[in-house]
Amino acid sequence: MRGSIQKRGRHSWRLKYDLPGSAKRETRYQTVRGSRKDAERELAKILNAAHDGTLVEPSRTMVADYLRSWLDGAHGLAGKTLERYRQLAEQQIVPHLGGIALQKLRPAHVADWHTRLLKSGGEAGRPLSPRTVGHAHRVLHRALERAVETELLARNVAHAVKPPKVEDMEVEALKADQIEPVLTALKGHWLEPIAVLALSVGARRGEILGLTWGNVDLAAAAVRIERSLEQTRGGLKFKPPKTRRGKRNIALPPIAVEALQAHRRRQLELRLSFGLGKPEEGTLVFSTIDGDPIPPNNLSRDWRRFVKARKLPDISFHGLRHSHASALIASGIDPLTVSRRIGHANASTTMNVYGHMFEKTDAAAAKAIEAALKGEKK
Repeated sequence: MRGSIQKRGRHSWRLKYDLPGSAKRETRYQTVRGSRKDAERELAKILNAAHDGTLVEPSRTMVADYLRSWLDGAHGLAGKTLERYRQLAEQQIVPHLGGIALQKLRPAHVADWHTRLLKSGGEAGRPLSPRTVGHAHRVLHRALERAVETELLARNVAHAVKPPKVEDMEVEALKADQIEPVLTALKGHWLEPIAVLALSVGARRGEILGLTWGNVDLAAAAVRIERSLEQTRGGLKFKPPKTRRGKRNIALPPIAVEALQAHRRRQLELRLSFGLGKPEEGTLVFSTIDGDPIPPNNLSRDWRRFVKARKLPDISFHGLRHSHASALIASGIDPLTVSRRIGHANASTTMNVYGHMFEKTDAAAAKAIEAALKGEKK
């Protein structure tokens, strides 16, 4: 059995090999990304498997087997994202499409799969929301796209079927007259400085829990977001922000500076009582008593309990990020500035999430330009 390697791009190689034991010559192709040595290793693995009789033909690969293999090698995905993809694959894709041969999967299968999920794809046969079905569709689409890249498939059949339409949902956020009562209820509670910071800068919970004192400049009233704390079944780990613009400097309002100053004093007293010394640049701003990171899920859980116990507006901790963005928009701040402050990849993402809020400010802009055109003074 013979094989060859052909360079296709800067870091892409095309493997060509013949299948043994067939009446007529059957040639297979596979694309490998990486160095030439990576391509040589992969070809050697294929040739050895073919010689030993353990090479699986693409036509015999089931959707379930391929999906799991793809997820095992999807190292470019963040831990939490990969965990969610595995969940969607095992709960929503494999039970319905897993037994179909990969090369026999057709758009009709995908369309029928959508219908079944919407009707009875949830626990105990309950309907799934269009949003969840859309998430499962994106996992399948991404996996099949990889199969096309590696020439296991000629086309991505998931591309031919659109996911269910999702109705726009208003994000949960505190109204302007709800913020002050929430801040009052927080006085003296350990959640106070965390919540004040979330409302003040619009950072994600993992970004806030990943802050060290080296990221905070109280004199300049600024904070630097450089990483995020992620929680998966495998434990806690720090990772870079979600997007390139995730690393950002954010100006702090006076109320946030005061809250962080008070928190630092309390943290210093506690550390001294434990014989830990003063906080250093690498010390976490928010941590457990012994200095370990606070699991993000614990923060969300404790926030829910606090809100319920104090009978406050039913807003999740992530809703504080939305509250920050909505307050900026209501004040007439432009989408690009809002986008940069909250760390979105671009302004279009911000518009997708908060577009309905900008529509309200746009109406006010129309009135303002009308007054200007008429020569009216403010």
